[in-house]
Amino acid sequence: MPTLYYKEAQKLARGEFRSCTFRGEYPYLPVLDDFISDEQLNQGIDLGIVQIPMEFIVGTRTGGRSTAFARNFMPLIEDDTEFASKWKALCRSHLEEGIHDPIKVYEYMNRYYVQEGNKRVSVLKFFGAYNIDAYVTRILPERTGSKEVELYYEFLDFNRYSGVNSIEFTKSGSYAQLQQLMGKEPEELWTEEERRDFLSAYYYFRKDYESSGGKKLSSTVGDALLAFIQIYGYQALQNRDGTKKMISDMWEEIALQQEEEPIDVKLDPPEKKAGLLTKMFGGGKKEKKVAFIHDKDPVTSGWTKGHEQGRRHVQRVFGDKIQTTAFFNAMESDPHAVIEQAIADGNTVIFTTSPRLLPASLRSAVEHPDVTILNCSLNTPHRYIRTYYARMYEAKFVIGAIAGALAGGDPVGYLCDYPIFGQVAGINAFALGVQMVNPRAKVYLEWSSVGSAEEALKRLTDRGIRLISSQDLTKLGDENDSSFGLSLLSEGDLVNLAAPVWQWGVYYESLLRGIQDKSFQAEYEESDKALNYYWGMSAGTVKVRCSDKVPPSTRQMSRLLQSSIRAELCHPFRGEIYLKDGRKLEGALTPEQIINMDWLVENIEGSIPTYEELNEIGKATVDMVGVEPAVKDRKE
Repeated sequence: MPTLYYKEAQKLARGEFRSCTFRGEYPYLPVLDDFISDEQLNQGIDLGIVQIPMEFIVGTRTGGRSTAFARNFMPLIEDDTEFASKWKALCRSHLEEGIHDPIKVYEYMNRYYVQEGNKRVSVLKFFGAYNIDAYVTRILPERTGSKEVELYYEFLDFNRYSGVNSIEFTKSGSYAQLQQLMGKEPEELWTEEERRDFLSAYYYFRKDYESSGGKKLSSTVGDALLAFIQIYGYQALQNRDGTKKMISDMWEEIALQQEEEPIDVKLDPPEKKAGLLTKMFGGGKKEKKVAFIHDKDPVTSGWTKGHEQGRRHVQRVFGDKIQTTAFFNAMESDPHAVIEQAIADGNTVIFTTSPRLLPASLRSAVEHPDVTILNCSLNTPHRYIRTYYARMYEAKFVIGAIAGALAGGDPVGYLCDYPIFGQVAGINAFALGVQMVNPRAKVYLEWSSVGSAEEALKRLTDRGIRLISSQDLTKLGDENDSSFGLSLLSEGDLVNLAAPVWQWGVYYESLLRGIQDKSFQAEYEESDKALNYYWGMSAGTVKVRCSDKVPPSTRQMSRLLQSSIRAELCHPFRGEIYLKDGRKLEGALTPEQIINMDWLVENIEGSIPTYEELNEIGKATVDMVGVEPAVKDRKE
């Protein structure tokens, strides 16, 4: 029997050899000595005996036996050799009593190179073994800043507190995200039972994933597993009978993990069609039901109030052709259950208006592919839902120019809420607007999610700052709207001067028209990526309002800037931009660069807060859509 097994292994080796040669790849085992210096080897870290995954054993330490094996570790040497006899003896031993002696390996970038035990590895790979015990010496790569090396160091951190070495990701931040989805604090150690349970779940998930076609994808099993947990939760992995169907249901989300840039940003609505209002929901068809689901209520939240006004706008525009319903305070119960209730009520289009509702939205979208679900957030790489947000940085640029014109020799304050995608662009656009008309003016930045809004405002006023750009929305109960936009502190009161206006009614009307006239579906079919709508002044979804307390010449400047932005003649992030860290950017930034902005321009005094500095709501929001500096210490 061992002889037959050896011949079968030889066939596998020759097939791999031919396949590698055809693809122009080296057909033998890689040799660690070929790319690691003796000095690095001598600085290796002894990890003792570790159980390592067979699939990550890829080569040999030295070149002595590398050509005895094809790249898949199957034997190439003829059957009548001493080498073949030893391989067969190991095969017999494995079948009769198992191979128990640990091999010796070097680990580099989570790949293992065999010092002693090549034939043991070959036999066990032939029989499909999953793990093997090994004496491991780790070689640490130099930190060059490359994506691969930094991802490896993220793996080392994860391995240190989880003990798991069999899962790999292709995107930065994934290890920290998995730790969080497991219900763990950033550096909380796993128990041995948790590690065993996870590895068992991972093993069965992998089988279902690969049998569904996962081996054809360039992403990893880990990428797919993380996407699965994001939708269904970790506990769903325990339902082994239903995992394969869940994988099938979310396959487009899994395939999306292959994309280096998974998001397709849409800056403007599709072209409008003549006579569309007549067609929409017409012809005696049953009225369309549309639900708006909010994390808070319009009595306590200006954000929710703005979206509720948008709902009322579309109800007025479409009349009895649609029926809209609002669900408030979804986070006080189970948001997934709230969305499910909206679906059970017959709603076929659902808008969830907060990033905190994103996980529940995604799960319901996968479970109900016939329902259209959109979430109000930015930079979310999910295939089954669309996201929408306004290019508020355009308004902030105009308001910054107004502030610069009014500041004279005084500094300006900026109060922001959360360090999430889109907000940092707003801060920088405001500062660039200030700088455009007042090159020497400084912008002092504070965060309402560090402590509270009152504390942040006090930190600004304690500096003697009187001209302050505050929240994007009015504080409810403040009828004169002085608590948001650009305000002047005068005799203890904030007097509103200019404010951004979110045109949610315009946004929702345009989205609903696109859904009905099929342009919405056409965009989905034309792209393999996640669709993020990021509309601005050119789409009528945002504008700036000035009070009559602003001088007429400054109001005229505001109108000219807004007209120029709508006509794409002016762009806040075009030209030379100097950063706080001394770098200089030139040209026009792409939408992706603007969305992912994690730096501040030179005239800003302040910084992006760390995760630990945030209050609890700030942390919850950053967990969903936080920029890199705010989540960095959560990952370390």
